[in-house]
Amino acid sequence: MTEATREPGGPRLAATAPVVAALRRRFNRSTLRGDLIAALVVTALMVPQSLGYAALAGAPVQAGLYALPLALGVYAFVGSSPQLIVGPVSTVSVLTGSIVASHGAKSPEEALALVAALAVVSGLILIVAGLLRLGWVADFLSKPIVTGFVFGLSILVVLGEIPTLLGLPRGSGNVIDRVSGIAGHLDEIQLRNAAVGAVALAVLFLGPRINKVVPWGLMVVIGGLVIARFVDFPAAGIAEIGKVPGGLPGLAVPDLSAAEMGGLLTSAAALAMVGLAETLSASRLFAAQNGYHIDANREFIGTGAANVAAGLSGGIGVGGSLSKTAAADNSGGRSPLTSLATMGFVIVVVLFFAPSLGALPRVVLAAVVVHAVWPLMDLNSIRRYKRIRRNDFVGSMAALVGVLALGTLYGLLAAIAQSILGLIYRSSRIEVDVLGKVREEKAAWGSVDRNPKNRTVSGILVLRLTKPVFWVNAAAAVDLITTEIESEPGTDAVIINLEATNQLDTTSADALAELIRHLHRHGIDVHLVRVIHGTRNVLEASGVHEILGPGHMWRTISQGVRAAKRARKARKEAEAPANP
Repeated sequence: MTEATREPGGPRLAATAPVVAALRRRFNRSTLRGDLIAALVVTALMVPQSLGYAALAGAPVQAGLYALPLALGVYAFVGSSPQLIVGPVSTVSVLTGSIVASHGAKSPEEALALVAALAVVSGLILIVAGLLRLGWVADFLSKPIVTGFVFGLSILVVLGEIPTLLGLPRGSGNVIDRVSGIAGHLDEIQLRNAAVGAVALAVLFLGPRINKVVPWGLMVVIGGLVIARFVDFPAAGIAEIGKVPGGLPGLAVPDLSAAEMGGLLTSAAALAMVGLAETLSASRLFAAQNGYHIDANREFIGTGAANVAAGLSGGIGVGGSLSKTAAADNSGGRSPLTSLATMGFVIVVVLFFAPSLGALPRVVLAAVVVHAVWPLMDLNSIRRYKRIRRNDFVGSMAALVGVLALGTLYGLLAAIAQSILGLIYRSSRIEVDVLGKVREEKAAWGSVDRNPKNRTVSGILVLRLTKPVFWVNAAAAVDLITTEIESEPGTDAVIINLEATNQLDTTSADALAELIRHLHRHGIDVHLVRVIHGTRNVLEASGVHEILGPGHMWRTISQGVRAAKRARKARKEAEAPANP
């Protein structure tokens, strides 16, 4: 039975209406109740957070709301995860804000055009990368690097929001400038403003300890709006958000020239990579928990399309949200209907309640922002990296310090460069193990250094290369093999185990050919064992197979050792008449 015949409506539906057939696969009516409940929960979390993330991105607060409807709907149809909730997320918003600040937007309108353009350009980059099947590229942005990068960004965000919490003028510049700016104006703290901020922070941080189910962010926003009906915040020296337009935005290309859009390519590429790292981590986590598969290339396309949709709607960039997806999963959300229902609820908020958000005190929004990024300063993970492996700790700290010292974009690029250099360095540190026959095992060979009881064979040196041989470490591998042979006088045959090498390149193949010629000139026979198919093809294409000679490539070490013994016996028999 084919896949088409299992579809509701049979093969005719799949053939004549593939879109309808696909929808019936993705949207399961049996999960409708759980999906709707999950959508209500997600909306309660998403609306106040989106306002805060817009502020993080340096854009008017409505940009956070505008990003939601189309992004949610587009990803529901295009993305590979049936559960992932996309929307403004902390990492993307923080990096967007840094980029906006570096471009020096002079007005809210200019900032709005800039964040929308960043969303569109980063989305197009992701779509192209997905179509080119570059999903593997995302793996270069390791978890330790993302942790350190986000930690550094979060420090910058908190430092940026402290002046708003205290009623001081907002600072700018690097970490030292911001800290000194705050310290230099401590005598100007507005006590009423600081008191409102302290209450908002207390509710946000202490509320979950009382009840984790209550959407405390929404409660703080609603509380601030209710109090604003009875208290004149501006008269008390507490600034409000200001006018928030009502209604849905129209679709439009961001108001930037082609040259300005092109100038955003580097920044948008970094934004795309950071957002994708968060998206893939969330989607893979819930795929593993609920037993389905995620296609990285399709995630590129789905996340990219969601960003393009958000940008054309006048919104900030989006990504897959771990916290909101977790909330949806815990509430019973199992299909893309959760995203579509959330889209509907958000549209209602934008149409009927957006203008009332203008009375919200800015200090309350600053508290929401600080609460959103606080968990991202993850000391426990950094301690864990240090405990597990030094290289992971170094990578995370390089990203953290890089962001603080060099800024977001160059800090990220420096961390990625450090990761790639570390990978190349570790790959180049190849080692050679001398192997011996494991006692009481029929065909097992193990390292002599780790277990001296493993028996070597007189005159035959069995060597194993511990890492893949390629152009960077080929010369080092040859030197190590030569050193081992020179340390064993009387060696007349060498068995080289190549199981760690899944393919060779021209440089490494030529180095191996020269080694074999050198050993042959000194009367040492060479056998290659456990040669993988791709490596064997390169050996044949490069001529190494001919230099090695027939009958010198084997599946197992034991076969190679037996062949070397036979060849040694044959040589002795051939030499016997000449030396009676």
